[in-house]
Amino acid sequence: MADDRREVVVTDIKIPFVSMVILLVKWAVAAIPALFILFIIGGLLSMILGLIFGTGWHHWGMGTSM
Repeated sequence: MADDRREVVVTDIKIPFVSMVILLVKWAVAAIPALFILFIIGGLLSMILGLIFGTGWHHWGMGTSM
């Protein structure tokens, strides 16, 4: 019973062109909110790391007054 594993090799998938285009458009539309959420998470993470390690605008010359 330990060797009941079966391997499957897929050689061809037949899908109409229009169906594939619709699927790819759906993926592209679904990626927009996902990227928006990832940008928000990345921004929050960089703000937290900036607060922890104290990197701010003054290191880039923006915080100096002339």
